[in-house]
Amino acid sequence: MANDLKYALVTGASSGIGAATARALAVAGYQVVGVARRADRLAQLAGESIEVRVVDVTDQDSVNELAAYFADKNLEVIVANAGGAFDATTIVEADLASWQKSYEVNVLGTVRTIKALVPLMTQGGHVVIMGSTAGRAVYEGGGSYTAAKHAVAALAGTLRLELNGLPIRVTEIAPGMVQTDEFAVVRFHGDKEKAAKVYEGVAEPLVAEDVADAVVWCVTRPAHVNVDLLVVRPVAQAAQHKIHRVSHPK
Repeated sequence: MANDLKYALVTGASSGIGAATARALAVAGYQVVGVARRADRLAQLAGESIEVRVVDVTDQDSVNELAAYFADKNLEVIVANAGGAFDATTIVEADLASWQKSYEVNVLGTVRTIKALVPLMTQGGHVVIMGSTAGRAVYEGGGSYTAAKHAVAALAGTLRLELNGLPIRVTEIAPGMVQTDEFAVVRFHGDKEKAAKVYEGVAEPLVAEDVADAVVWCVTRPAHVNVDLLVVRPVAQAAQHKIHRVSHPK
């Protein structure tokens, strides 16, 4: 029966950290449902014992349909991972549409997901919210993203307070430099050369699988143990602005 299965939901599962997390949770024994907007990218997960559904976390009707799908299932884990950075401009030159998109996806999309699905966790569960070290420190050209991720950090902390007394854990994962196929490329509007410079000279940035491993570790702790915040960076990144880069001789 569906109720006998341990379900885990991963939003933003079509690529990067979301896809890696969906795969890692499936290996850990969960019945994973990976959701995202892009059906073609989700199709890659569908053949890996992972259920996929096209869901847009910025659309309330889409999230409502997802909640209806889980109504008769034992939802144990929610990984609210959908998000992204959409520009690298200064605040003075801010594109307000980009700021709005950043809040709509990173913040309101997370709130929609939590509001619709946490009430279904009647047997307890674990909410993992994908934050960022950008939610702990700011940097030039990152205003729309750092502001949104600071809001995500506040959201995670507030949710933990509000759910206190219920058997539901709340964890914020805050990755530092993670090299994925799309994150920086999207931020620079498809300019792969600019995207590559973000990681230039960094011998070993994190990869999506490193963050997925952190998610699985958190959700597989004993039920009375809550990891409030897990900050994970590559060794080369001591802080947001302190990154060791290896210069390559010409």
